[in-house]
Amino acid sequence: MSYLTILRAGPIMSVQDTGRPGFLARGLSRGGALDVQALAEGNALLGQDCAAIEMMGIGGAFQADRDMRIALTGAPMRASAAGEALVWNASHVIAAGTVIEIGACEQGMVGYLHIGGGLETPMQLGARSPHLTAKFGAGLQPGDQLPLGTDDAFEAGMILPVENRFDGGRIRIVASFQTELFSQTMRDRFEAATFAKDARATRMGAPVISAENPDGFAAEAGLSILSDVITTGDIQVTGDGTPYVLMAEAQTTGGYPRIGTVIACDLPRIAQAPAGAELRFEFVPLDEARHAVQGWMRDLQALNGKVTPLVRDPRDIPDLLSYNLISGAVAGDEWEMEET
Repeated sequence: MSYLTILRAGPIMSVQDTGRPGFLARGLSRGGALDVQALAEGNALLGQDCAAIEMMGIGGAFQADRDMRIALTGAPMRASAAGEALVWNASHVIAAGTVIEIGACEQGMVGYLHIGGGLETPMQLGARSPHLTAKFGAGLQPGDQLPLGTDDAFEAGMILPVENRFDGGRIRIVASFQTELFSQTMRDRFEAATFAKDARATRMGAPVISAENPDGFAAEAGLSILSDVITTGDIQVTGDGTPYVLMAEAQTTGGYPRIGTVIACDLPRIAQAPAGAELRFEFVPLDEARHAVQGWMRDLQALNGKVTPLVRDPRDIPDLLSYNLISGAVAGDEWEMEET
């Protein structure tokens, strides 16, 4: 068995896959990667379907005892191997014993390190993801050794162009269970407001603050509603008027009124928005939201077809000889040269 050793770890680092659906009734939300699009992008670059290492804000240092392929996706971070810069949104071959250094985010908030063959950490309730909010499993710490899965593929040096989803922006929402408890005036004010993502954001939820609305937002029913089921993306408005966007590790039930729900394809934009990034929420019809999510899911499934070779200057590739540069060879005497 080969291992990846964590030499240094940022404050919130964990192994994440798509999470564990089906346990909501037992008090455990799905969890999984905050940016499922970045997870899919890394798997496309490596041609697999595996868990990855999620890094919030800052990365760490890693070393494996075997040659391996890696991919880097999500929020761009400064990354290098043996002191040589690594291209983001791309796959690379890393020689055994080489130290991979990943620094702070240059954009966005959540980056991912993918390993060819995946990570053979224990499966619990059908997933490798810990649920940090529920204290189910644990994050990664320096000294942890993660068993590596078998990687039968050899292709690396690939890149995947991605759209910028790392600076906040427009967020589409649909009506939620308690939207009608907010007056039309309050809903209009919510849509017209500019919000900033608060630094208190966690894997459970992200508070958003509107400077032009210091008194926040409130439902006409106040807080006198019964707790009911929570959906990832729900925007709860707490007693002090602060909206919270509920993320991957949200609670399973809640009693705060929900003004709306962020559609699935815009949740990565919420996850990736750094503290202070501007966000604007826009109600869209359910049919439009459904069409957008279905298109996004088709795009995720088609990512493999968008991977292209990473063209680099050979002088900048320290592991040049590890790449398959020539797919075939000839002896040189296959054709007779005509005399001129």
